[in-house]
Amino acid sequence: MNFVKRAAFSLVARAGKAALLLGVFGVICTLLLGGFLLRGATERREAETQRRVGVDVTVRGDGLTSAVVGRLGTYPLVERYNELLRAVTVPPPGLAAVVPEGTPGGGGKDGLTLNGVRASDTLLDFATGRVRVVAGRGITVADARRKVILLERRLAAKHGLAVGDTVELGGAGGRREPFEVVGLYRDTRQDPPQWTSAADLGANQVYVPVAAVTALGLGAKPTEAVFTIGSPDRAEPLHAEAVRLLGPKGFRFDVNDKAYRDQVLPLRRVGAFAGALVWLIALCGAAILGLVVLLTVKERRAELGMLLALGERKWKLIGQHTVEVTVLLVPALGVAALAGQSLAHRAGETLLAREQYGGAASRPGGSASDEADASNESAASHPGTAPHEAAALDDTPAVPDIRMSAGDLGKVAGIGLGIALVSTVLPGVGILRLHPRSILTDTE
Repeated sequence: MNFVKRAAFSLVARAGKAALLLGVFGVICTLLLGGFLLRGATERREAETQRRVGVDVTVRGDGLTSAVVGRLGTYPLVERYNELLRAVTVPPPGLAAVVPEGTPGGGGKDGLTLNGVRASDTLLDFATGRVRVVAGRGITVADARRKVILLERRLAAKHGLAVGDTVELGGAGGRREPFEVVGLYRDTRQDPPQWTSAADLGANQVYVPVAAVTALGLGAKPTEAVFTIGSPDRAEPLHAEAVRLLGPKGFRFDVNDKAYRDQVLPLRRVGAFAGALVWLIALCGAAILGLVVLLTVKERRAELGMLLALGERKWKLIGQHTVEVTVLLVPALGVAALAGQSLAHRAGETLLAREQYGGAASRPGGSASDEADASNESAASHPGTAPHEAAALDDTPAVPDIRMSAGDLGKVAGIGLGIALVSTVLPGVGILRLHPRSILTDTE
């Protein structure tokens, strides 16, 4: 009889053992698929987070001009950049600053901080989610020649302003310029408990294009420029380019990679864990299936002896066992396809929550101050750098987007086939050593 048909009859006759093998194979394939899905999802999220957050390099100095900022912004390692021009303006009556209750101050005479920006969404606070646009839109590069304004929702609510309204801002020499409200944002930070100038409060931060600040007569040269690069190792070449354009002295070059480390490195650790998990499961799965098949071979010694006595070749006996195990791979893949995505999603939530909430505490002496010190050491490793301000981030774990594709199932099928071959061929070495007479005359 053909050994493939014999394998089919054997699976039916030994339904209990077949169910056991199917269960083991199903667990192995599910864990393998979950590992592949989690690794793929973390790689996609890492690339997206790296693009969205990156590493911020802040350049300040007297020689900084819009032309220099533009040249640094076109440097190949720079992914995006922002030009900032900050000024304090005393608004006309009718747009008083927000002052917390119990804070001394005249209200109407308190100033607003006017932040001239190239694009608001590339600012670190907006990129990390600490500040979110809740109505309308932010300032974009296309607004460079327009008089538009982005307000904090508390300031807008105090004066009954909404998207589309017009508001006046005051400048030097009594200038007044009308601005269209294009968006409202929400600053999630709490106001400091001690007295703080109204212009420094989050509610009184107003964003407009850089040219609008100049038009009000409040400044012509950028206060600073922020360049976003993909990773910390790109800071050194950018520093060399800044030295070439600005000279060796007279400017500050601050590297802020805390956002990168807080959001990208946990994803990398989860991805590395998922990759190691795939190999561990493959090895353990081959060992477990191999033991099960080995026990099966010992139980079927009489059957094997009869087949050998009838003239069946030994390689066909090994082939029969291989077919029996391999056939179970198809339903095991179906089980994995149903359960693998849910498993990977839950594992991603658990691992990322552990990385983001417990990572610092699990390290010896890990604390927020240590994180800041480590960030400062990173900044100091570049010539001309200075300690940077730590970035407060959204504490919500960024759960990877789990997507299952035919390629993932193909990888699991390939590894599963390899496990099936290893788990049957290695125990099959014992079949090659069998002799019909010794088996049939064995009284044990």
